[in-house]
Formats: sequence, C-alpha cells, structure tokens
Amino acid sequence: MSASHALVWLDHHHAKVMRVGGDTHAVTQLHDEKHDTRQHNSGVRTQHEFFGAVCDALAAFDQVVVAGSGQVQTDFRHYVTKHRSALLPALIGWETVNHPTDPELIALATTVFHAHDRMTGQRTLA
Repeated sequence: MSASHALVWLDHHHAKVMRVGGDTHAVTQLHDEKHDTRQHNSGVRTQHEFFGAVCDALAAFDQVVVAGSGQVQTDFRHYVTKHRSALLPALIGWETVNHPTDPELIALATTVFHAHDRMTGQRTLA
C-alpha cells in the first residue's frame, strides 16, 4: 500500500501544500486573515487560525515534510505539539529553505521521502 505524501512550505502568512508522488503534483495555497487582538495589537489569533487551517490541510496525508524558515518551523512545531499533537507522527521531515521554486520543493520532498524510506525499510514513494 502506498502512503500519501505532501510537502508544506510556510511562512507566517502563506502556506503552499503540495501533494508529492505520481506524475501530477496538486498544490493548495493558504493565506492568513489578519485578526489583531486588543492586547499589544497582537496577531496570535491570526497565527493560530492560520496554523489550524494548515493542519486541517495536512490531515489527509500519511507523511509530510515541513519546509520554511527556521523561525516559522519552530512556531508551527510548537502549535502542532500543543494543539494538534495527533498530526506529529505524520511530520517526518523539517527542512529550512527560503522561497524555493515548485520544482525545488518537489525535489526536496522526494529526497526526504526516499531517505525516510531507506531508514525505515519501507517503500512508500514510487
């Protein structure tokens, strides 16, 4: 049985979720919607809603590589650990990259999935 794979590239305001595998690569774009709170003009609510929407989009996949800046990865990992811990086992790779092209993202994801397959002794990516 083949697992479903995805890569998500994020910054604090946008996310690109790419299904990886086969001949086609479906891409979903997500954007935050600004909701400042009264305390210190904070965007915490916006970030939580945005990361929640990203988690909802990733829930359909068995294995996910997360890519983006180190800071957004840290913030996203913290959110997932605290609020969506059921998603953690699917997050198999964390890669620091800054605004790569779609072909670069596909190549990065393929490399990470193949390495993961070698380490686990499974073949999940065709």
